[in-house]
Amino acid sequence: MSARSTFESGGDAVQEPPDPNRWRILAVLLVAIFMSLISVSIVNVALPSIQSGLDASQSDIQWVLSGYALTFGIVLVAAGRAGDVLGRGGIFIVGVVVFTASSIVAGLAPNAEWLNVTRFVQGVGSGLLNPQGLGMIQHYFRGAERGKAFGYFGSVVGVSVAIGPVLGGLLINLGGAELGWRLTFLVNVPVGIVAIVLALLWFPRPLISWGAKAPVDSQQPAKRSRSMDLVGALLLGFAVLSLLFPFVESGVSAFVWLLLPVGILLVAAWVLWERRYARLGHSPMVDLKIFATRSFANGTTIVTLYFLGMTSVWVLIALYMQDGLGHSAFEAGLVGIPSAILSAFSAHWAGSRVAVYGRKIVVAGLLIALFGLASTVAVVLLNQVGLANEWWLLLSLAFIGIAQGVVISPNQTLTLADVPLSYAGSSGAIMQTGQRIGTSVGIAVVTAAVFASLAFTEWPVAMAIGFTLIAVVVVAALIVAIVDLRYRARIGTR
Repeated sequence: MSARSTFESGGDAVQEPPDPNRWRILAVLLVAIFMSLISVSIVNVALPSIQSGLDASQSDIQWVLSGYALTFGIVLVAAGRAGDVLGRGGIFIVGVVVFTASSIVAGLAPNAEWLNVTRFVQGVGSGLLNPQGLGMIQHYFRGAERGKAFGYFGSVVGVSVAIGPVLGGLLINLGGAELGWRLTFLVNVPVGIVAIVLALLWFPRPLISWGAKAPVDSQQPAKRSRSMDLVGALLLGFAVLSLLFPFVESGVSAFVWLLLPVGILLVAAWVLWERRYARLGHSPMVDLKIFATRSFANGTTIVTLYFLGMTSVWVLIALYMQDGLGHSAFEAGLVGIPSAILSAFSAHWAGSRVAVYGRKIVVAGLLIALFGLASTVAVVLLNQVGLANEWWLLLSLAFIGIAQGVVISPNQTLTLADVPLSYAGSSGAIMQTGQRIGTSVGIAVVTAAVFASLAFTEWPVAMAIGFTLIAVVVVAALIVAIVDLRYRARIGTR
């Protein structure tokens, strides 16, 4: 049997009656994911207050962001597999508890060192809960309902992005320099408590075996279903650490870039181990045959390229608005609100229609993204010569928000559609790991190019250079999406 027939049939091999509580379960997932996402955008605007409130160094502040990103990326795939094997409900609740508890400690941190330790722990909590959300959506929703569920997921992403900077600015203004930044962490606590209580009330029991035991792939021997593959988890964790660290902490030393070839070697070692582990009759952390499933391989490539490029947009806009035009951080956050709100609406719209239009929606979204990038560059250049106001960015960035909703949620649905449910958590985590690596690499490379450009030019030209780099990556994602669209047309699917 071909890899495609094994895995694509595996995605729908287990046809259980829809769980009547599935929409309640989705609500719990979205509450927790909202909490983890809003925490990131709030912290971004709170960094100056943290630095002054704790008398922290620039390196300390860098680690407030980097520590979270590192631990989040490292534990994703291992956490996804743990959910597949031990039960996604239980791992999800553990993740929310860890995230909420670390938010309390972060809000009470007496110094920068203590804050950074709790940010590491907070990243672990986020890494534990996020893959379970994707796995549970895969498990509980089928067909058009799955697209709608991912659409709601995308809407939560958009709303959290919109509210985070504004809420952070309000809390800092309310609490002042000392208390305000602490509130940006403590605001997670009531949300986390609500998610924990609702999960205990609404999640099926037993939590320790739910979500992994039932949806075992019919093509897979039963004896392989309980393997955790700790060696594979460690190899991949150290590989991700080696690949991410140079980009999140590039200012330490030039020698840190030597970790990149180490990371590549560790990835190769992980692949060899996974193949050997599977040959021995065990269930590997990630069954590498899923990469032979074209929908998964193409979709993972698309989302990695998308995050490699588009995540840098908001970093550049914040820098341009504040350093280039002299606006406050609060004003820089306001410029993205229409984009984030439209992202929420477009994610719901696209999620409801992905079963009808398939990959065509993703292709359309990438084209909209390119238009948004081009129009934003036009606004920046026209503002320089006095022919446009910078607040026209509200309109041009709105297209980027629409693109985000139209690309991300449908792509998740299409990418995971043919993955066996016994690997739903780890496969979703592979996608998220690609997003994290793409985000870190993209921000490091694009911002470096922009700052290098500022040495010989002004902000408008530097922004045009940065956005052109982003557009090149988005074009690469568009090419992969078109290739996947044609492949789907050949085999008679959307």
